Amino acid sequence: MTLRTVAGYIHCMETDVIIVGGGLAGLACAAGLWDCGLRLTLLEASPWLGGRARSWVDAASGDELDLGPHVLTNEHRNMLALLRMLGTEREVVWHTDNFLVLAEQPPLVMKRYPLPAPLSLLPNLFTVHRLGLKDLASNTPVVLLAMRMNEAEVARLDTESAARFLARMGVTPEFIAWFWRSAAMTFMNVPLESCSAGALLRVFKQLLGDNGFRFGFPARGLGSLFAPVAARRMVQEGGRIITHCPVQRLEHDGRRAIGVVLGDGTRLAARYCVCAVTPHELLPMLPEDVPALEGLRRDLPHFLPVPYVSTYLWFDRRLGTEQMWARLWSEDGLSYDSYDLANIRPGLRGGASLIASNIINSPRAQGMPDDAIVHAVVQEIAAFLPAIRRAHLLQARVHRIPLGITAPHPGMERRRPGTRSALPGLFLSGDWTGTRLPSSMESAVCSGWLAAEQIRAELGRPRALIQPITATTGIAGWLGRHGRAPA
Repeated sequence: MTLRTVAGYIHCMETDVIIVGGGLAGLACAAGLWDCGLRLTLLEASPWLGGRARSWVDAASGDELDLGPHVLTNEHRNMLALLRMLGTEREVVWHTDNFLVLAEQPPLVMKRYPLPAPLSLLPNLFTVHRLGLKDLASNTPVVLLAMRMNEAEVARLDTESAARFLARMGVTPEFIAWFWRSAAMTFMNVPLESCSAGALLRVFKQLLGDNGFRFGFPARGLGSLFAPVAARRMVQEGGRIITHCPVQRLEHDGRRAIGVVLGDGTRLAARYCVCAVTPHELLPMLPEDVPALEGLRRDLPHFLPVPYVSTYLWFDRRLGTEQMWARLWSEDGLSYDSYDLANIRPGLRGGASLIASNIINSPRAQGMPDDAIVHAVVQEIAAFLPAIRRAHLLQARVHRIPLGITAPHPGMERRRPGTRSALPGLFLSGDWTGTRLPSSMESAVCSGWLAAEQIRAELGRPRALIQPITATTGIAGWLGRHGRAPA
């Protein structure tokens, strides 16, 4: 590679696009630009690629672990398209037996019945012993509104907390406690009182209108399905990846972004810069002398992290046949979703159980030592899998994740920035940006492809990369097309 110094810059003659961040968003952006003939440089501050979806081999067990266990759905259309592009889509194990198993007493198996959406899930609710007809009927106005809502309605409801909205709509406390509190934590990762009503209802609408909704799991570590393959392909296409390479700040010439300054003071120039990092990482990179970026600078501190604590538990025997199950919200509960990887991953299938669980946004867990967390999670699993009481725990790992996602608090939808920043040449990417999706791996990939589409458009080489959300079906689809959400 030829380097020459121009006005204090180390000018890379072969670099057209700098991508800051080697997680899903950054690698998806790179993948969307591979066939453009551009020279790409990806800069990653950490020693590894994959971001919050990275994987590695556990030294003691030899098993491949993720930072936290991951689940996909058929609605992760952009994520699945990325895996298809990388040739690893077939390494998703699809959950076909049940829609979802709820770890109640007795366990409740949620199934989809052959009825038009959203009626396909309704029969399950009649089996919930703590809900009466009054409770079920009280949720009807919310269902009708969700099926008819559009993005304008999402924006209007974004100013209100989900708890206040549901109370205003007349949903009974019993139905809120059984369904909505669990839904807010599972889908949005925050309590109802802290959740945007608009953001939650947008997800609920998609769930109501998709009769084909199902879960899938990576057949090995999720990071290994995309990070190494994407890195090899990028290098093969003439790009370069530099890890251990923090970016200090973005540079501009008064009109547009022109490059970055690295942590050691080195300057790299490029025609386009894509920042695929978290809000708190982006803020110190932004130049302070660009008035057009002041709105973004004001908004970034409002993006608050949702912490996760993920546990991996190795036992001396098989504990059951379920691939996954979920615990409902409770005031004293910790874990929500759990997965027995011995029933999912071909390399572990048939062996002793390796159970992975997520604790989401729990102040209580943040103050607990690792051994106390392991004990509490084992007790919660035992309520669903009694065989655990005869098993021996061989090994445990506790991963504390300060930022799982950014919190979807009321008012945050309007703060999510678009892909094209107010500074020409600077593009923003990440699961927290304005993708109209909840903060997730799907949103991360979508954001990366949005940035790639914008750059391609500027180059005169347009290509549609984004996979549209599946159209709602049944009654939900009809209302979505012809109805109108009430004011």
